[in-house]
This record gives sequence, structure tokens and C-alpha cells, in this order.
Amino acid sequence: MQELSNQLRELLDKGFIRPSYSPWGAPVLFVKKKDRSFRMCIDYQELNKLTIKNRYPLSRIDDLFDQLQGAQYFSKIDLRSGYHQLRVQNEDIPKKVFRTRYGHYEFMVMPFGLTNAPAVFMDLMNQVKAEHEQHLRMILELLKEEKLYAKFSRCEFWLREVQFLGHVVNSEGIHVDPAKIEAIKEWDTPKTPTEMRSFLEKRRSHLMLSTPSHEAGRPQSSAVAALSSDRPQEASTATSARPTRK
Repeated sequence: MQELSNQLRELLDKGFIRPSYSPWGAPVLFVKKKDRSFRMCIDYQELNKLTIKNRYPLSRIDDLFDQLQGAQYFSKIDLRSGYHQLRVQNEDIPKKVFRTRYGHYEFMVMPFGLTNAPAVFMDLMNQVKAEHEQHLRMILELLKEEKLYAKFSRCEFWLREVQFLGHVVNSEGIHVDPAKIEAIKEWDTPKTPTEMRSFLEKRRSHLMLSTPSHEAGRPQSSAVAALSSDRPQEASTATSARPTRK
């Protein structure tokens, strides 16, 4: 509960939330981040059901990788609490109420958990990054102009190699992160259709850049069918490309 109290105090101090007197509110949950700290999220399931969906298309991972082909230098900019830098329209603030043991509060900025948050943020990022392809200085000037603040400790500039969406990107091309390959090698042998689908989906995501989609997915249905019909010998053959854990 101390984590909740601390984050509420920080959000109040920054002017991101304010006390609310609404009789209802969405529940709070926490998600652990890569740096082992916690991100407070609100379960806006009921609000999302009533929200008109923003159909702005999110970028496809393979399209993003295509844009990096042939690049010599890379830079990474991480926006500090990115969603919280976008203000909510005044008439919509009362809809963003959440409840805690310390009272009810409402967000004045965009919180995590809203169904349209990814689309709105992606639209903004695509506008801001338009000049980045010409020069890094220009995107920094745009961020300053739009009052978008980066988290300096997570920004990197003029790299010869960069990790991006589970892959390593450099001037020679795009490669699966070695750590991801080790995770596949250590994966327990699938014994049920559900486990097989989980393994094949993980494997497919790592092969998508180097193998045509119709080839990468070819063994999947037969492997799952083999497990479903109690034919372990066929399932074993279908998964033989993966080293067995020892």
C-alpha cells in the first residue's frame, strides 16, 4: 500500500490527478516495469466498452523494421511517462475517475488503460518523428517545442547497434536478440495443444523477419493437430527444429 500512497502523492504534486467526488470509479492495479519499479494502471474496462474507438492504425512491427534497413546510426528517445504528457479535455476529466483506499481521484492527463491511448499516442509520435529522418537535432527541437520531456537515462544517441522490439539492429541488418534465442532453447518440450501453440507463437515471432510467412507457419497446424490427436511421434517430428532442453 505504500507504493500506492507514494504514486498518488507524486501524481498530485505533478498536477496529473485531482481529488474526485464521483460516487463511482475504476479499480487500480500495478504492473512491474523492466527496471523493477511499478506502473500504476487503472482498469477502465467498463469505460472502454462505452468509448467510441479511435481507428488510427498502429504501426506493424515488420514495417518498423523495414524502415531501419540500411541505417548506419541509431538513437533512442524514451518519453518520460509518455501518456501523462497528453492532457485530457476538460469535459472528459470526470470520466477518468479511479478509486483507492485513500479516496477517489480523476486524471487530468491521459492515463494507462484507456482503449484509445495507444492510437492517440502513436498518432502524435508519427507527427513528431517526421523530421527525425533528416536530422536528430530537429526531433529534439520538436520535442522541446511540443513540451514533451524525455527520460535522459533511457535515451541513447549515435549508436552503431541498437536493441529494438526484441531484436538487434545494425548496419548489417536485423537479428534476433541472442537472449531471446536462449529463451527458446530453454523452453520445456510442449506436451499439450495449448503449450504447443504458445511455443510456436514465440518461435514464429522470432522467424517473421527472415522467413516468408507462409513457410514460417507451415508446421504449426500439423504440430498442434498431432498433440490433439494423441500422436506424440508426429509432434516430436514437427518440433525437431528446436534443441531439446538438457
